[in-house]
Amino acid sequence: MTAPPDGDASAALLEQVRNALQDSTPLRIQGSNSKAFLGRECAGEILDTRSHRGIVSYDPTELVISARAGTPLSELHATLEAAGQMLPCEPPSFGGATLGGMLASGLSGPRRPWAGAVRDFVLGTRIISGSGQHLRFGGEVMKNVAGYDLSRLMAGSYGCLGLITEVSLKVLPNPRQCLSLSLEMTPGQALAKLAEWGQQPLPISAACHDGERLHLRLEGGAGSVAAAQERLGGEPLDAGYWSQLNEQQLDFFNPGLPLWRLSLPHNTPLLALPGEQLLDWGGAQRWLKTAVTASEIRAAVSAVGGHASCYSHGLQDSPFQPLAPTLLHYHQRLKAQLDPQGIFNPGRLYAEL
Repeated sequence: MTAPPDGDASAALLEQVRNALQDSTPLRIQGSNSKAFLGRECAGEILDTRSHRGIVSYDPTELVISARAGTPLSELHATLEAAGQMLPCEPPSFGGATLGGMLASGLSGPRRPWAGAVRDFVLGTRIISGSGQHLRFGGEVMKNVAGYDLSRLMAGSYGCLGLITEVSLKVLPNPRQCLSLSLEMTPGQALAKLAEWGQQPLPISAACHDGERLHLRLEGGAGSVAAAQERLGGEPLDAGYWSQLNEQQLDFFNPGLPLWRLSLPHNTPLLALPGEQLLDWGGAQRWLKTAVTASEIRAAVSAVGGHASCYSHGLQDSPFQPLAPTLLHYHQRLKAQLDPQGIFNPGRLYAEL
């Protein structure tokens, strides 16, 4: 199962990048633009990747799929589902995400703490660099002169380091059994239980507390799932809940107060922040709706070793957690090496990049 050769689509992207370099024109990379609400506004000529699409190779026996950056995630999911396989990191689609956007944003779904992040499943990439070259990294093993793992560096780069044109991913078989449960308990009780269960061989693959109830997903062999269900009890939960959570379609995400994503170390206690919270990833990812200022939120989160990002578009000039001076220095050096003219999504992550 392969797509037609790159042909004109790849050449057109490369030509647009080279013209931008020649004219010192910034480029605003986008696929479906499903994540335009994340990050800072950036100016530039639009570079649309959607014409560069299609699955390049897929052999279910090898558990590896390669596709072009403009390929819709829905197409990837359909191909994998037909073979009984999946992307374990459950990247959200937000109404039509592409493969390139999935990697560039690095967003993972409810299975993240138990299966891994997007970057953990990236085997290789092809990118167009800030020097106008179409390069391949991973798979056939090619590193740049600084020795960076370029394929994984692309995860969460929001297009600031280069134009992703192709991605190779590790995939896994669908679980043999899947069951969702709901248990009534407080957020504090849920965090304590999750910490306890984390030390035990329970087949939990998602855990979210909505303020009143703890929702769990169990995945694995029929015997282990049945045994866990008998032990944990609770009430049946519609499996569609996890997709609604991942795509931010629950009532919690309806417009209202500013929405923040808090990323916290494992087993962090409840934070004393006013507002409404939803605990995902077993408590490691928390969604907060509040009128509290950014400085107050980030001070509370930084005190426990976490960081906070604003998901309400245009509310903050720095939606992502500001970098410490040392980290910013390394980010700037990396940007200078991979995109020396600064044409790729300038300022999308941080004003200094």
